[in-house]
Amino acid sequence: MIVKSFELNKIKFDKVNLILFYGKNEGLKSETIKNLFKKTSEVINYEEKEILNNSDDFIESILSESLFNDEKILVIKRASDKILKIINEIETKEIGNTKLIISAENLEKKSKLRSLFEKNKEYICTAFYEDNAKTLSILANNFFKEKKIPISSSNINLIINKCNGDRINLINELNKIELFSKNGKKVTSDNLAQLVNLTENYKISELIDNCLAKNEKTIIKILNENNFTSEDCILIIRSLLNKAKKILNLITQYEINNNLDLTISLAKPPIFWKDKEITKKQIFLWNSIMIKKFIYDLLELELKIKKNINQSINLVTDFILHTSKANFNN
Repeated sequence: MIVKSFELNKIKFDKVNLILFYGKNEGLKSETIKNLFKKTSEVINYEEKEILNNSDDFIESILSESLFNDEKILVIKRASDKILKIINEIETKEIGNTKLIISAENLEKKSKLRSLFEKNKEYICTAFYEDNAKTLSILANNFFKEKKIPISSSNINLIINKCNGDRINLINELNKIELFSKNGKKVTSDNLAQLVNLTENYKISELIDNCLAKNEKTIIKILNENNFTSEDCILIIRSLLNKAKKILNLITQYEINNNLDLTISLAKPPIFWKDKEITKKQIFLWNSIMIKKFIYDLLELELKIKKNINQSINLVTDFILHTSKANFNN
């Protein structure tokens, strides 16, 4: 059945074992799981692929654990319709106190997974929509009132703008400000500029990933929302160069095995789960010849910037926009 996110605290979960949380708001999902099951001794996270590759062992472990242990929460992240075969097996079993939370990104109405949870009255299905500036502002204001930290509205807006619309980023920054204020220091615009520092490195990393994935709209948004300096331009080039070399190594492996998942799983150092999908896109969009030329062009660009530091922002911006539009695999 469908339950709104703000109504979840009214649900009696003692009789609910299967739960679907979907949508892009990972911060709110994590916060909800923590708040709903904070008395639970253990929360175990899995990746969908991990479960699918060892489905029998996973189901067996659920059945055995439910006989002896206290309530346990199992969260399957980045789930898709592929997980349905696991759910179909589990729903015919007695899993006791074990609760299975299926966490997915956006699911269309035609999704079989979403349809199953929406229609079954014994299941919970909740959508988690992205936060906007208003909801983040409410969170921040409530936090400062609860902690009795005096702060101006303009400084709250500054914090919101720095968090890139991400609830997790906001919470991290609020906790940082709370620690700062415990020393009796006032929160001012000057010390906020030093405290709230998520920012440039995160933005540069995001810019680089989207450049190599050719996400033109996202790139334009990042460029419009940030005031990169000449010093940032050197960092952007160096970071882009390092990432391009890593992608070259992955492309080389992919051209040998022709298997994206295998290429990702064999990567050294390992690719963090949240970066896997965009890395796959980067590998698919480039080939070894073109990424080598791209690396050469980056080196040429770095020389140009050093000779024309006043033009660095224009040079880097033009280069990134050109890269995002170029179609190298035709």
